[in-house]
Amino acid sequence: MTTTHLLYLHGFRSSPSSAKARQMAAHVARHHPAVTFWCPQLPPSPQAAMALVAQGIAEWPRGAMAVIGSSLGGFYASWVAQHATCPSVMLNPAVDPARDLKRYIGEQTTWQNPSERFYFLPEYIGELQALDMRGHAPAAPELAIMAKGDEVLDWREMAGRYPQARQIVQEGGDHALGNFGDYLPVITRFLQLT
Repeated sequence: MTTTHLLYLHGFRSSPSSAKARQMAAHVARHHPAVTFWCPQLPPSPQAAMALVAQGIAEWPRGAMAVIGSSLGGFYASWVAQHATCPSVMLNPAVDPARDLKRYIGEQTTWQNPSERFYFLPEYIGELQALDMRGHAPAAPELAIMAKGDEVLDWREMAGRYPQARQIVQEGGDHALGNFGDYLPVITRFLQLT
């Protein structure tokens, strides 16, 4: 199976302007120009975010699409992969965002543009719970790239969440996966980008 359509989902308080999203977009444009690449700006509401994604990929070929997600985007990627039956790549994925994001209820700013503000509402916790795919067998191949040095999420919890995935556990590193570029060849091969 080759991938002709690739979805990238950014993390909490992030955007398509994140370093990894831009690197992935540039890599696809340079080396795989035939691939359709989409990295939408996700709204704060998890339900609205997945509705936007579902609408955006509605016409995509299910046998030739894949999804990559970072942090909260990794959590979302598992939901997309389950519903689209497509391969997924998780980068330091959030395992239990309903638990972890409770402390962020209220006004937030985005990492790439601190002047941009949004509200993370209490009802979003229930929306996250509704999207949780833990306990479901993977619908397609999974690749999980995790850094032991992640200062936000516990790599052991990530590894435990994706027991059937091909796992790459990096010594050290950080939540942002600053050396993401090193993994582009692995991701390209895993997804068989055209």
